[in-house]
Amino acid sequence: MMDSSLGGVEAVFLDLDGTIYLGGDLIPGALDFLSRCDEQGVKRFFLSNNSSRSVAQYVAKLEGMGIPCTADDILLSTHDLLAWLSNEGVTRTWAIATTGMCQMMEEAGISTKDSDPQYVVLGYDTEIDYDKISIGSIHMHRGVPLVASHPDMVCPSPDGGLPDVGAYLAMLKATTGHDPVHITGKPNPGMIMHKIEELGLSPNQCAMVGDRLYTDMEMAIQAGCVSVLVLSGEATLADLSASGKEVGVVVESVDELLR
Repeated sequence: MMDSSLGGVEAVFLDLDGTIYLGGDLIPGALDFLSRCDEQGVKRFFLSNNSSRSVAQYVAKLEGMGIPCTADDILLSTHDLLAWLSNEGVTRTWAIATTGMCQMMEEAGISTKDSDPQYVVLGYDTEIDYDKISIGSIHMHRGVPLVASHPDMVCPSPDGGLPDVGAYLAMLKATTGHDPVHITGKPNPGMIMHKIEELGLSPNQCAMVGDRLYTDMEMAIQAGCVSVLVLSGEATLADLSASGKEVGVVVESVDELLR
């Protein structure tokens, strides 16, 4: 049984919202934990289902919080989505998404405001407006399929939960009668497996640290990584008990890890 010292773990995949920070505030002890990663030679990667920001925006946010990182340290649900769209041969979409996410799609050669889209793409759009939703709904009524960047219902904030992609999906289902044909991001283990393989590690040498049972912990379980639940964000011990999930390590926050 693994304990909070994470002995034998050579790489950690760290959720951001609710794990490293909450809103604009660092979780107490997060910087010290990241220093311990560096001191102990544990590689650390930042993972987020939150597709509202681009990689460059995440790097700027983390550096602004005193966390040194590069673009290679960031793994987003948007990367998983781009890989899926590429695999499907998609170049034309109607995207209900932020400017940052649209920019990443456009840079990958995928249009985001096409009048004849192959897919409607839904991300965590914190700039959502009625035009995007209504045109997306019209396309869906015409039979254009929907793909979503991740399944999270709620985005944590210090003031309470905010509507996330899952809430938007419920709205589109009520409007069109259709579910997405695919949802990328956590808990799909592919989001981290390519990085684990690139590092030449096996999953049991890696830990997934996060605050959500149905994304972070489910992905860790599916990937065969060490699952580390922090209670600094969404999930509570009561939630864990009710879920029936077998989690490897449970701590109040990352402050308890690698000690």
